[in-house]
Amino acid sequence: MSSTELPSVPPTSVLPKAASVRVAEGERLRSVRLPGITLTVRSRPAARTGLHPALYVHGLGGSSQNWSALMAQLDGVVESEALDLPGFGDSPPPDDGDYSITAHARAVIRHLDASGRGPVHLFGNSLGGAVSTRVAAVRPDLVRTLTLVSPALPELRVQRTAVPTGLLGMPGVAGLFTRFTREWTAEQRVRGVMALCYGDPGQVTPEAFGHAVEELERRLRLPYFWDAMTRSARGLVSAYTLGGQHGLWRQAERVLAPALLVYGGRDRLVGFRMAQRAARAFRDSRLLTLPNAGHVAMMEYPETVATAFRELLEQTAHPGPAAEARAAKDAGDGTAPEAGAGKRSEADTGAGQEAGPGTGSGSGAFTERAGGSAGTGS
Repeated sequence: MSSTELPSVPPTSVLPKAASVRVAEGERLRSVRLPGITLTVRSRPAARTGLHPALYVHGLGGSSQNWSALMAQLDGVVESEALDLPGFGDSPPPDDGDYSITAHARAVIRHLDASGRGPVHLFGNSLGGAVSTRVAAVRPDLVRTLTLVSPALPELRVQRTAVPTGLLGMPGVAGLFTRFTREWTAEQRVRGVMALCYGDPGQVTPEAFGHAVEELERRLRLPYFWDAMTRSARGLVSAYTLGGQHGLWRQAERVLAPALLVYGGRDRLVGFRMAQRAARAFRDSRLLTLPNAGHVAMMEYPETVATAFRELLEQTAHPGPAAEARAAKDAGDGTAPEAGAGKRSEADTGAGQEAGPGTGSGSGAFTERAGGSAGTGS
C-alpha cells in the first residue's frame, strides 16, 4: 500500500454492530436505504399538521445528535429530520468510499428526492453548511430557506486553531495522530473537542458531557471512524481549491432561498471575519452574530437560533419592500435563473471530479439584513 492510500474498510454487510445510539425523548431513529448509501435519520413527530419540513446536516465528526436541542426548540414550527451523513453517527460508510462535498450533497439530495419532503427548510453546520450551500445552489427546488451555522466556506487566512483539522486530510496524518493519542481517554478527547468547538466549554452540563463520551466511545470502536474523518476532511480541503462555477462562494451567490447566517464571536474553526463576506454573498441573507458562541451555536444557544429562525419565517412570509426591490432588480438585470431551471441531475451537484478526498453574552446577539440593519437580535 502506497503512502497516499488509506486503509480499506470492510463492506457494510460485515461491519460489527456497535453499541446503540442515544435517542433523546421525543425523537425517533430510522434507517433509509438509497442507491449506494444507507442513512440513519433522526426525527421528531410533527406537533401539528400542516408544518413545513426541515432537514438538518451536521459538521465534520458530528452527527444528527448535534441538532437535538434546536429541533426540540422548533417543535410546532417545522417538522424536523436530521440525518447522519454516510460514515458518521449511525450511518455506515458509502459503498464507493466517496466523502467529498459533492458526494455528501448527493446523499442529501437523494434523501430529499426519495422522501418527497422538499422543499425543506435546510440547516447546515460547518461541513454541513458547505454541503447545504451546494444543495441549495444546484437544487433550488428542494430548499425553502437556508440556515447556516458557522458554514465551512473557503477562507484565505485560516485560523491557526483550524489548521489541525485541515491537516487531518493529509496522507499519513491520521495514522500519526492515532498513534500519538493512543493513550488518550475518551474523556480527554471529548474535552479537547469541546474546547475547540464551544465558546465556553464550561456551559456543557455533566449529563451532556457524559453522553458525548459514550457516543465517542461507541464511534471509536467502528473500523471506519478515522477513514470517514480523514476522507471528509480531505474532501472539504479539496472543495476549497475549486474555482469557477463549482467554487463554494460562487455557489453561495447562486442560492435563491432566503438565508439565515449564524456566526460565533469565539469560533476557533470558522473565522468570525467571514460573517460579513457571507452576508454579501448570499443574495437574500440575514446575519445573526453571537459574541460568546463558538462553532456550534445551535448547541450553545439553541433558543436564540430558534428565535432568529422564526423571525426568518415571519420575514419571508411577509417579505416587505426591501426583498421585493431585490427581486425586481434580479429580474431586471438577468441574475434570476430561467424558469424551469430549478431541478437538476445529481451529476450537477457541483464539483465534477473533487479529489477524494467579543464580549457580551449569548443574548447580546445582533441580527442584520444584508444591505442594511434589520434591528437587534433576540
